[in-house]
Amino acid sequence: MKLVDKKYIASFDIDAQNTFTPVCPNELPVVGGNEIADELNAQAKFASVRVGSRDAHTMSALWLSDADHAPLTPVEGNYPDLDIRWPAHAIIGTKGFDFIDGLDPKAYDFQVFKGIEVDKHPYGACYHDLANKLSTGVIEYLKLKGITTVICGGLATDYCVKNTVLQLKDAGFDVILNKAACRGIAPETIATAMEEMTAAGVKFVECASELEA
Repeated sequence: MKLVDKKYIASFDIDAQNTFTPVCPNELPVVGGNEIADELNAQAKFASVRVGSRDAHTMSALWLSDADHAPLTPVEGNYPDLDIRWPAHAIIGTKGFDFIDGLDPKAYDFQVFKGIEVDKHPYGACYHDLANKLSTGVIEYLKLKGITTVICGGLATDYCVKNTVLQLKDAGFDVILNKAACRGIAPETIATAMEEMTAAGVKFVECASELEA
């Protein structure tokens, strides 16, 4: 891995929220999701810019599952930015919306709130829509700052992390995924996500200390 000056590097904390951890067992908990703060903070030391994203949903969302609509079933109707239903999670103002313990909201130079609109449920943090057309502004921000390399971690590996990483690659950034700063949902989907990211040219480190080496 070639040496890159720190001024060209950003660190990206993707959806590192309580909603994706055992702290919120009734939302979308990922095993070990609340254990990645130290690695996210460690990788940020190698960057000049730190950005973060958060799911930011409301109880008016059209994708919410309920007694008549089970989770993971398709959303009916003409909603191009909705695919399947999910349990209520990352509702603004709740503990699930908050960053995991160990992360300081004031440490970020730029934050993305995604999924505020009732008819949108994006996964990647770079776009508000599933077609990758409606920018959240983070790509433009990173380019304005002269960033060429982005170190990523967050939750979950096989969904929002994978999609964000692929969006960053497609935008022309070199991307490094810190495996120790991620947790995923299932071995099979994690493996598939890793294959997709590898095929896209993403680089990997086992932990932040490898960045120094």
